[in-house]
Amino acid sequence: MAGQRLLRIKINPPARQQRPHFAAILTAMSELSFSQPQSERRNFTTPAIVVAVIVAIAFTLIYFFTSHRIADLAITHIAVVPEHTVFTSSSKVVGAETAEDDLYVFATVRIEDKLRLPITINGISGTLTAADDTVTHANAIGKRDREILYVTFPALKPLASAPLNLDTEIQPGGQAEGMVLLHFPLAEADWKNRKSAAVIIDTYNQGALTVEIPK
Repeated sequence: MAGQRLLRIKINPPARQQRPHFAAILTAMSELSFSQPQSERRNFTTPAIVVAVIVAIAFTLIYFFTSHRIADLAITHIAVVPEHTVFTSSSKVVGAETAEDDLYVFATVRIEDKLRLPITINGISGTLTAADDTVTHANAIGKRDREILYVTFPALKPLASAPLNLDTEIQPGGQAEGMVLLHFPLAEADWKNRKSAAVIIDTYNQGALTVEIPK
């Protein structure tokens, strides 16, 4: 077409977006730190120390109290005195008299400490199991009651010896020996026909120690 001009428009292609370089990505990842803060590491350390201390204490207690025998007990001497007391009454009623049976057991007990710790006596008692399985308990007679008893029953005093007292402390590897006097409200036949009898030594920290009285 004559006299007309052509208008040319140049359209440039879109610029390519530059992709991040792979080496730069690796560098950024290498700078990341996965380590725990120091305060958190200390929080884990403290419970571990506490657990270690508890375990050490437990092993120490087991070593001192269960890995060895606590003590060796033995009865080195025994004497038994039965007493039959009749109480008379001023009443003229037939059969008004009453009687009482008492059994006094003198047992000499020897205790040898097998621990690495002292043993302290906290209590002394005894038991008697009858033929019908009836169990009678008796506490050891103390000093004041023994003195009264020796006046009431003079025949008992010659059998007495140095007593095994409460609060006696036995050192590791050492021993203590003394008399234990028990009173059972039973007859002599109950003693002879018994199934068993024992002396019990109660300690402050090691529990009760029992030794059987031989027949």
